[in-house]
Amino acid sequence: MKPRNLAIFLISSGLVLTATACGEDSDSGADGKSVTITVACQPAKTAPKQRQAWDDDVKAFEKAHPGVKVKSTDQQPCFDPKTFAAKLAGGQMETVFMVPVTNYSDVIAKGQAKDITASTKAVKNFGDIRQDVRDMVTKDGKVYGVPNVSYTVGLVYNRAVFEKAGLDPNSPPKTWDELRTAAKKIADLGDGYVGYGEYAGGNTGGWHFAQSIYSRGGEMVVDGKAAFNSAEGKAVLQTLHDLRFEDNATGTKLNIAWEALMQQMAAGKTGMMLGAPDVVTDVVQKFQGKKDDYGITAIPDGKASLTGGEAYMINPKASAAETKAGLEWIDFQFNTPGKGRFDFARGKANGEAVGVPNNDYMGESPTGQKLAEERKANAVLPVEFYQPYVDGSKNVEFKLEPPKAQELYAVLDVAMSAVLTRKDADIDKLLSDAESKANKILAQG
Repeated sequence: MKPRNLAIFLISSGLVLTATACGEDSDSGADGKSVTITVACQPAKTAPKQRQAWDDDVKAFEKAHPGVKVKSTDQQPCFDPKTFAAKLAGGQMETVFMVPVTNYSDVIAKGQAKDITASTKAVKNFGDIRQDVRDMVTKDGKVYGVPNVSYTVGLVYNRAVFEKAGLDPNSPPKTWDELRTAAKKIADLGDGYVGYGEYAGGNTGGWHFAQSIYSRGGEMVVDGKAAFNSAEGKAVLQTLHDLRFEDNATGTKLNIAWEALMQQMAAGKTGMMLGAPDVVTDVVQKFQGKKDDYGITAIPDGKASLTGGEAYMINPKASAAETKAGLEWIDFQFNTPGKGRFDFARGKANGEAVGVPNNDYMGESPTGQKLAEERKANAVLPVEFYQPYVDGSKNVEFKLEPPKAQELYAVLDVAMSAVLTRKDADIDKLLSDAESKANKILAQG
């Protein structure tokens, strides 16, 4: 997860829908009455072109769907792990809400998402979504969401910084040992250069721990118990500790917030960070990094890579008319080539960072192929710089986030922070303590 928009995972065009009167049928639409849905996560006023594009989409959608009224509200970030569970438990969630992959199983198991199996036809290209991605929102043959984002983690790096450090930007690191060597050379440039940037809190530290242990062939959870207190887990923390205290390659800033590391990358003096391709989009578009500076390659060692994403789910209290309107909006805004966020020509005209090979949730289906073609045709970014990621990720095993992911990530934040701040950090004890806490969390079911 990109505790993002992880995903991580959160993009500026993400949205959440909510009915004015959630669960009430007074505006059912069944007898010609209007249905009002409120759409959150409207792009910020600081992004006027994207905001205008959103508003134009709302008007176009309403025109194509007489009787449906869409009201947009500002809400950033769209997903906050600190309030999400409480909002769900308290019955305060919107009619149509965004759920990161880390929370799919929990939301479905608790009956907090509506069974939309009989309504997926409202999303015309639902069948083109990759089966493995659809399986993530399916339980006992019933569908509970519409996937909207799917990604796998790689290594984002600054090609300009590589060149300055005497490294070949066309041959990025393939192993953690190679990464450490490259990071030290970058840090040796001095003047505030950081070889490798990492997170240490806000659930993002533990999130990147999971990415790193998977890449080495380790596991987070096996048979319902924590499995990260392993040789691979120790290697994750030892490498990070050595990057910090032996190589002086991580800098001294403790990155906590999800956006902090991307802002650091955009500043132009950080060489590498783990991230999905959409990190480049945010670095360039949101934080004004130079578009020709960034490349992406497969995750180091590449034994496996964390896959993540997000989906939209419907509040179980939503009426049939509200459900239908919400799914039709998701179809229009998120799943149709040339429409909404997939209007790449408009995105290019608006100065958006079109071109990264992200969000492969449609795979090689007809819709997926059309999206790839249109993205490439309207690219403003150097797509050739991302080919190492496309090629290198083909043989990498995709791993889902672990159960109770956000809670486990919070536990592992402590270990990540410790090895970045204490030269005498006891890695064995850090992992043992984290294992004990994680097992208590996992035992709660």
